[in-house]
Amino acid sequence: MRNVLTLILGGGKGTRLYPLTKYRSKPAVPVAAKYRIIDIPISNCLNCGLNRIFVLTQFNSESLHRHMKHAYWFDPFGGGFVEILAAQQTLDSADWYQGTADAVRQNLRTIMDPEIEYVLILSGDQLYRMDYIEMLKTHQQSGADVTIAALPIDREAASAFGILRVNETGRVMGFLEKPQSEKELALVRTAPAWLDSRGIASRGRDCLASMGIYLFNRETLVQALQKTDYKDFGKEVFPASIRSKHVQVHLFDGYWEDIGTIRAFYEANLQLTSSNPPFELAHGREPIYSRARFLPPTRFDGAKISRSLIADGCHIEAGAVIEDSVIGVRCRIGRNAVIRKSVLMGADFFQTPEEIAADCRAGRPPVGVGDDARIEGAIVDKNCRIGRNARVLNESGVDSSPDLGQAMICDGIVVIPKEAELPAGWSMPPQ
Repeated sequence: MRNVLTLILGGGKGTRLYPLTKYRSKPAVPVAAKYRIIDIPISNCLNCGLNRIFVLTQFNSESLHRHMKHAYWFDPFGGGFVEILAAQQTLDSADWYQGTADAVRQNLRTIMDPEIEYVLILSGDQLYRMDYIEMLKTHQQSGADVTIAALPIDREAASAFGILRVNETGRVMGFLEKPQSEKELALVRTAPAWLDSRGIASRGRDCLASMGIYLFNRETLVQALQKTDYKDFGKEVFPASIRSKHVQVHLFDGYWEDIGTIRAFYEANLQLTSSNPPFELAHGREPIYSRARFLPPTRFDGAKISRSLIADGCHIEAGAVIEDSVIGVRCRIGRNAVIRKSVLMGADFFQTPEEIAADCRAGRPPVGVGDDARIEGAIVDKNCRIGRNARVLNESGVDSSPDLGQAMICDGIVVIPKEAELPAGWSMPPQ
């Protein structure tokens, strides 16, 4: 598949995922105990033979760069690569990326290899498993200039998406961003019988939502970016292409979740802990790749654990209770600690017994969760120190709170930023 180049858009500042994006770019945020968000689209590519991949980013890219450097190595004979294209000043442009389309425009030289016929453009903040070769077949068989992946949804969910209007052959004839009224929905409604005729059970779904996944003929993409100053694919390049080019829909009916907000990120992680998760991590033919850390097995000492994901290198003491939670790498959880419906991202390093003893003598909690601590409905970022008897939960039931430095509430979820330190007996201040 040397004629297909993949560009993964790293997004902007990631304000909707703050404070998880305080020190890292959105694709570098840890997910599902041992992965990073960027591992999802990269793994999808590698599983279907696409191994020429650029990741475009400009904010807090150090963590992402380090992860990719250690995770994705290719032999020199296959021609594969996964590389970062960070925003930079050049003689042609002194500006940072002004949007998704502008990010690709500033890197057009990377797609000018004469071998490249198609450019696949992906988002770096979605959780799904997809065979892009099937999308390429749709593109080629329809003779399209651009193909977009679409997910059938019901009209109640349509107000949160860009909705496509297609004709009987699947050609996209119109696009409406987040329709709000019945009148607007009527303009883009898809007949359920049309989906059924293509082997997808409509189940009452009558709208096609854009997934933000595009496949361009290389020349079509180059022309669209060189002849316009459009900044965004979804709002400008794609709608303009519908008017002047053949844009085809590629139907997708699997699990797909945009995890670009705190609430969506939290819920997607917890869904993975169920006995029948909507997104299966344990997939023999299509694994999720990531960095090999060579960590020891997790050690349990009389803990009670149910419906949870536990990563490598953890140490969980006697009496601890963990329910419906995701526990990241190198996580140390003290005696009788209670963790429910929470996402703990773990730590970047192990502390030695001497370092833990020194912290205790200094009155400082070691990295991890202290004895008798209680964490519920929370996200705890990496390298946090949660003191004994601390209470990390939204007891006031508020939807949001100011950034208090050591904690904040977003969408009703308590978020503890990276490397925060909560002393013994700490609890969320009343709101």
